[in-house]
Amino acid sequence: MLLAGVIAALCCSTAMAQAKPDLGPNVLVFTPKTPAAEMQAAIDKVYAAEQHSEFGAERYALLFMPGEYKVDVPVGFYTEVLGLGATPDAVHIAGNVHSDAALENDNATTTFWRAMEGFSVTPTGGLMQWAVSQAAPFRRMHVKGDMVLNQRHGWSSGGWMSDTVVDGDVNSGTQQQWISRNSEWGSWMGANWNMVFVGVPQMPEGEWPQPPYTKVARTPVVREKPFLVVDAKGRYGVHVPLLAKNTAGVTWHGGQTPGKTVPLAKFYIAKPGDSAAAINAQLAKGRHLLLTPGLYELTDAIRVTKPGTIVMGLGFATLKPIEGTAAMTVADVDGVTVEGLLFDAGETESPVLLEVGPEGSMARHTKAPTLLADVFFRVGGAGAGRAKVSLAVNSSDVIVDHTWIWRADHGSGVGWTNNTGANGIVVTGDDVTAYGLFVEHYQQYQVLWKGNGGRTYFYQSEIPYDVPDQPGWRSAPNVDGFASYKVADNVTSHAAFGLGVYSVFRHPDVKLTRAIEAPKTAGVRFEHMITVALDNLGSIDNVINDKGGPTHVAPRRVTPKVTSYP
Repeated sequence: MLLAGVIAALCCSTAMAQAKPDLGPNVLVFTPKTPAAEMQAAIDKVYAAEQHSEFGAERYALLFMPGEYKVDVPVGFYTEVLGLGATPDAVHIAGNVHSDAALENDNATTTFWRAMEGFSVTPTGGLMQWAVSQAAPFRRMHVKGDMVLNQRHGWSSGGWMSDTVVDGDVNSGTQQQWISRNSEWGSWMGANWNMVFVGVPQMPEGEWPQPPYTKVARTPVVREKPFLVVDAKGRYGVHVPLLAKNTAGVTWHGGQTPGKTVPLAKFYIAKPGDSAAAINAQLAKGRHLLLTPGLYELTDAIRVTKPGTIVMGLGFATLKPIEGTAAMTVADVDGVTVEGLLFDAGETESPVLLEVGPEGSMARHTKAPTLLADVFFRVGGAGAGRAKVSLAVNSSDVIVDHTWIWRADHGSGVGWTNNTGANGIVVTGDDVTAYGLFVEHYQQYQVLWKGNGGRTYFYQSEIPYDVPDQPGWRSAPNVDGFASYKVADNVTSHAAFGLGVYSVFRHPDVKLTRAIEAPKTAGVRFEHMITVALDNLGSIDNVINDKGGPTHVAPRRVTPKVTSYP
């Protein structure tokens, strides 16, 4: 492996080596006793491999034990940086910790698949740069300074922040859209199309539509993402936060986030090359599952059947079905967690990549909902891929806490008949709540919501670029295209806050009748919607149903906004 020699040296140089579980060759574990030069060399080698590796196969996790560090940490593709303390302040890095634009001209619109979680930073020069777009979670962080979400005012298309404190100011700059949940800062500056704040005590000034701020004072229900911790005796565990309702601000001001810690000994630690059968045998015994960084090619689905199971990925561990099965199924049981995984469609079409609850699920889980946190989906891009539905949520009360569901618009194996996918997410369960729902480029409805009581806080979507012609892309005889966000006609209760739908048609004479389609009834309501044409071909005729009017570029840019519906 690329870093095997460096990692071996690190392990030998640390007093904690014997306490470290075998997390595989692509997990680097640092302690304050690690020689600074060795640490920096290892970090730099990871970045050299991952800086431009948008569709590469390598995956890495950089883990920092509690303590003080002076090091520079650039974060490239498929790289996760984690602090292992009980609180973010238990791990402190003084230095230039940053994400940079992946394209020329400071363009961060393809700066995907990277993460920071669980530590504090005193940034060099007082300013931390986190120039990112989709699938780049920033969780449980403490920035002891200011923060900027772009690189020198180049375009960026993020993003996600949660359970985070920024002592100074956050400047979103050119970010096209952003969601911040349960976070705190000195001030927030910047707005573009769709900025959503949920459970944020220091809301920025201004009201929709100018600036385009959507503010929700309290987070109605959430269970924070479980996280790796190491105690004072060097024992590894996974801390599982409690379910919380009607919250604002971060969870860790009083110390460790309320919850329980599960010893890592109760987890099966999977490595790339492990079969679905081997993993399922461990899950059937009641083990939790930790998937170490890498690509898992699966001939069958991973099956999560027991209540309370935690399935955790490190370093964007990637599940790829290669024989037309699902990648993972979750039974209709209480309290499952699936987090930190990338689901990558295989060349043989799968009916679904991740299914939560079988079709017809009827149980309720209000006291112990299943959590999907930082789960990402990809159809094409790294090679031809096909999946009818990427994420199916049939269980009720599920919490989706940040997802990017992407039918690729660039990369390898991309084309209308090559990387096929009808729907990004289909929800049939009741009372499903989604924070940070990013869904793009699917060939029919990006989102199809059939269950009652659904709630979405922030939605970002680009409709497909590559529709070849209008006659083949109609959802009804007099309806051009498929709405990006579709609430089924029989739904009687639904709510969504802060939605942006964008068009980038590559073929002439293709248009979309409406970006959002929903029954017109008092129980179904939408707040703060915008449509934007990013190119000069085609148009979106209305924002929601027959309201809002068209978005287009020529002869002048028009970006319709609708404040509320109905």
